[in-house]
Amino acid sequence: MKNLVYFIIFIFFFSFANSQNNKDLLLLKNAIDNDLRSLSNKKRDKYRNPYETLVFFGINREMKVLEISPGKGWYSEIISKFMRGTNNFYVTRYEPAPLKIIEKNQKEFEKYFKKNQSSYGEISIINFNGKNILEKEVNNFDLVLTFRNSHNWLSSKTASNVYKSIHGIMKKGAVLGVVQHRAPKNLKQNFKNGYVKESFLINFIEEQGFKFIEKSEINSNLKDLKNYKDGVWTLPPRLILKDANKQKYLDIGESDRMTLKFIKL
Repeated sequence: MKNLVYFIIFIFFFSFANSQNNKDLLLLKNAIDNDLRSLSNKKRDKYRNPYETLVFFGINREMKVLEISPGKGWYSEIISKFMRGTNNFYVTRYEPAPLKIIEKNQKEFEKYFKKNQSSYGEISIINFNGKNILEKEVNNFDLVLTFRNSHNWLSSKTASNVYKSIHGIMKKGAVLGVVQHRAPKNLKQNFKNGYVKESFLINFIEEQGFKFIEKSEINSNLKDLKNYKDGVWTLPPRLILKDANKQKYLDIGESDRMTLKFIKL
């Protein structure tokens, strides 16, 4: 009789957890399909695979989530919609902004999400200081995400500051999800023109106190030749060469990307 009671309890909690998970997955799909996202942003889903990527990183609405350097908010639109009502979604801001374009993007980001707060919910902000170190007043994050930022931090020689300060505000066992343009294995440098060697980045992040646990080819692109004079920005969406060979680069699509998962030990 006692074993039967335990079995019934197990089945109840398993069914409840499975139901909650299915509900989260449906909410995530709805967040990706939300009408506020522009058509141009939605067209990039086939390269960025937001549903598969966020599921791989294990996002759920019970988590305290931080997106690092959200740029113009391509991923923030999805995550904030998914997390709406939880007050558990945060993004970072550079204070002061190192470049005028970053300052402009940050102002536009805050204006857009404030204007549409009824749809996206509240997004909280924590700051990077001038040395790319995060303020520590807000912490205990369950999930931290960064999309295509590591090359910038490596180039500015602040990547160690960034990843160490990320480590400092996460819970033990929390997940760090990283997406980054992937360099060829035979590249002499560890990073160049926006691309970073996968083996180097994994080792580098582990040196900051994380443990690499898994990777995915969700965001790979075998068409990406990675040998462009003007680097990753030759490809869409930047298309730095404008009309020169534009169709060629559109046919290639966005860059080949590594998708890496780490935990804080």
